[in-house]
Amino acid sequence: MSADFPHLKAIEQRLLWLSHWMIHHANHVRPKVDGIKIGGHQASSASMVSILTALYFHALRPEDRVAVKPHASPVFHAIQYLMGNLDRARMENFRGFDGVQSYPSRTKDVDDVDFSTGSVGLGVAITTFASLVQDYIRAKPWGADVPEGRMVALVGDAELDEGNVYEALQEGWKNELRNCWWIIDYNRQSLDGIVREGLFARIEKIFEAFGWDVVRVKYGTLQRAAFAEPGGAALRDWIDRCPNQQYAALTFMGGAVWRKRLMEDLGDQGDVSALIDRRTDTELAALMENLGGNCVETMAETFAAITHDRPTCFLAYTIKGWGTPIAGHKDNHGGLMNPTQFATWQKHMGVPEGQEWEPFAALPDPAALRDYLSRVPFFAKGRRRFHDASIPVPGIAIDTDREISTQAAFGKILDDLSKGDSALAARIVTTSPDVTGTTNLGPWVNRRKLFARQPLADAFIEHRIPSTAKWNFAPEGQHIELGIAEMNLFLLLGAAGLSHSLFGKRTFPIGTVYDPFVHRGLDALNYACYQDSRFIIVGTPSGVTLAPEGGAHQSIGTPLTGMSQDGLAAFEPAFADELAVIMEWAFDYLQRDGDGDPDERTWLRDETGGSVYLRLSTNPLEQPGKRHDDAFRQGAIDGAYWLRKPGPNCSVVVAYQGVVAPEAIAAAGIIGEHRRDVGVLAVTSSDRLNAGWTAAQRARARGNAKARSHIETLFADLPRDCLFVTVIDGPPATLAWLGAVSGHRTVSHGVEHFGQTGTIGDLYRHFGLDRHALAQSVLALSDGDRSALAALRSLLPS
Repeated sequence: MSADFPHLKAIEQRLLWLSHWMIHHANHVRPKVDGIKIGGHQASSASMVSILTALYFHALRPEDRVAVKPHASPVFHAIQYLMGNLDRARMENFRGFDGVQSYPSRTKDVDDVDFSTGSVGLGVAITTFASLVQDYIRAKPWGADVPEGRMVALVGDAELDEGNVYEALQEGWKNELRNCWWIIDYNRQSLDGIVREGLFARIEKIFEAFGWDVVRVKYGTLQRAAFAEPGGAALRDWIDRCPNQQYAALTFMGGAVWRKRLMEDLGDQGDVSALIDRRTDTELAALMENLGGNCVETMAETFAAITHDRPTCFLAYTIKGWGTPIAGHKDNHGGLMNPTQFATWQKHMGVPEGQEWEPFAALPDPAALRDYLSRVPFFAKGRRRFHDASIPVPGIAIDTDREISTQAAFGKILDDLSKGDSALAARIVTTSPDVTGTTNLGPWVNRRKLFARQPLADAFIEHRIPSTAKWNFAPEGQHIELGIAEMNLFLLLGAAGLSHSLFGKRTFPIGTVYDPFVHRGLDALNYACYQDSRFIIVGTPSGVTLAPEGGAHQSIGTPLTGMSQDGLAAFEPAFADELAVIMEWAFDYLQRDGDGDPDERTWLRDETGGSVYLRLSTNPLEQPGKRHDDAFRQGAIDGAYWLRKPGPNCSVVVAYQGVVAPEAIAAAGIIGEHRRDVGVLAVTSSDRLNAGWTAAQRARARGNAKARSHIETLFADLPRDCLFVTVIDGPPATLAWLGAVSGHRTVSHGVEHFGQTGTIGDLYRHFGLDRHALAQSVLALSDGDRSALAALRSLLPS
């Protein structure tokens, strides 16, 4: 270690300079276009620079993965720049278009980001689930060759205010978490102030309660050496007793004030006074600011001492803004060095003007450092983005001769896959937050077992107690059962959906959750999609159709979430055969990694791939019988097809999405007695229809006059004066835009207010989703025979 220390210290100082210069350049040198502050978190970067140096240049191996604290992003990119993995142009364009991103991003940055971070707390927690996924893969015959790495999170102490962190801790404990490090940057300052005294003791107790080792890294080498001197014990006691606010303020004011305060508090005590007097003001400030987390030698030694696989929390004491003129100031989170301060600091750092971007500026022996960098283990294998071969998707079909709900059909499709020996089935991993049985995953789990690193038998089976759930835990298991925490569900899906890139082994993660609680995990869902993770999320049951459960369990807004979420293709099929077609397509879609050129048939960017959201229902519907035509199959994937083609003189189109299909079909029958050539449009994905339409419009605006989306093709022959009526068990806005495609007047039915208990019929009538309400809208708002209106109105709520 001692031989490495001079190199580590040199790297630390280069990273401190490069990260801060990049921020300074963006804020004070680069011409400003907008009037808003660019920012960049100089102080938060400085507090972690020693930790990152010791980690990347001494502790890590290529198989390790790191989630970098969002506000330490500049240091991470400085590391990549120093190693030649990032070009100067992107550094100069920090926080600019196509430049280095504000926070590490797998999808937007070009350097080797393992996990995106930015929404605080999520990058921390995903390392727990990445470690679990690593264990899952290594337990399978097809993944046994994956090297075992550590999943590391660099944590801002304020991130520990996020509740999802503690949900993840509990889930980790339940799943015997290992090979996971959380390194807490305990600088005791957040955006709005300084943290409460004694927080570290609570943090330690929480981690220990969940089975973690806790390593407190409080003192650097200078401080430990001083404590060994005569009077050192008194100095250590003073440091331990000093309130956080006082320590921060004294740090900002510097060596002379440190001296005055220490002498006032410790008095003339001989040995301790001599200890202080032996040091200049500069040396005394360096001593007092030499906390463990700001000492690269201490951090390297601490990391090297961990030789086990138990989860470990490092509580690393740091100074926010360490090594800069703004160190310790309570406003430094959003603050920056001004040009005068920076010019002075540049001289202090020994960087000549004109060499600010030079990676090895101010070094006495650049060649020696280059040689050291060439031998750093973590970077030895280059970029660590893996790939896995595509896995064939077998044909998926389902019997449509009986009534069945889409949720039951989903369970039946998975059960059929579980009975086979396809490569696809072997790579599926299912998960659910304590709703496995009630979302129809039970048959899959009974056949494919639950995952655990050690076998655990089902006592009910041993004692021959009848139960539909035959739950055996085993290493070969393919279901990961979670507690009731939807954030954990989406974090696990996010981690498993990156397995092909992180570990070189593809999985097909499928998660189920009650649809209203998709929104409880929405931040983590967005986070998973932002990383381009690949998974299927099944929200079921959904809508007011879940009638007896009442408003708390009846989802309303999720269809609009599906439409607005980037990286997620949202579907809401009504019939089992639609679901079978969509799932077969989805398993292929999850594997795609194309260049994003739109398909000129639909103008969707299907070649890029992504994740899939299925909004399903428990209401069994009569099925339309066997359908094999290409228009139906392709339409179900593209987002819509004509269930009943409109005639040449069509006056009304009834468009529906999802479980309300029988009401729409029946309404069309009623309307057909009074209006001509009624068409019925089955919408399976308003998301894909809308995305294709807006993309085609953009293409036309850019000069491609022939660009037509799928929905425009479907509507091409409709008379301009026909009326659209749309219906969904969800927000009416989901389908209301259909009229804008070709300029048709549209009446939209849906749910805009919280539901309540009742029968499906009660609630459909209450919200105007029933056949009579749909028919009334058409007969009242379109030209033609209105003789049936009075009779219809008598059937509707007053």
